[in-house]
Amino acid sequence: MTKPVFDRGPGLAPEQMSTYFALTEAVGLLQHHVEQQLRTDGDLSTVQFQILASLAAAGGRLTMTELADGVVYSRSGLTYQAGLLEKAGLITRGPSPDDERSILVTITDAGLARVRQVLPGHVEVAERLLFDPLSESDVARLGEIMTRVRDHMRAQPPRSAAPRKRRSAASEAAKGD
Repeated sequence: MTKPVFDRGPGLAPEQMSTYFALTEAVGLLQHHVEQQLRTDGDLSTVQFQILASLAAAGGRLTMTELADGVVYSRSGLTYQAGLLEKAGLITRGPSPDDERSILVTITDAGLARVRQVLPGHVEVAERLLFDPLSESDVARLGEIMTRVRDHMRAQPPRSAAPRKRRSAASEAAKGD
């Protein structure tokens, strides 16, 4: 009889593995339902909602770097999504008056209205799927645990600090052929 794949060599203990899989499945299911709700109620992707909600929570303005550090998404993907939001009239982008190298993103009145439009359904999905099966003490414990995990992950260098991948000389040469 062969050993299960996850029992080989160093790695996660069985309890850690089952916890990891339960967490990733729960997050995936929650994200799926949230994405459906945001599309239906506001024609927004989850990332677009995160951008708008981050801006609203920050008083209406953030730099692209601040957004990139707060929204877990690639730089190019964030730029693309910001472009879509700008075309829709939900945000504006322009040079920062404090630092000409920075791009300042500002939520518009239409963007604030869109956040207000989707928020009730967003809250309903979170309550129904995440909080309904939990007691008050479960919510408190989960909040403490997830805050500790998030803070540990955030202690890593921010995504915006990661060096951009450079093309190798071989791929540049092949591109010229």
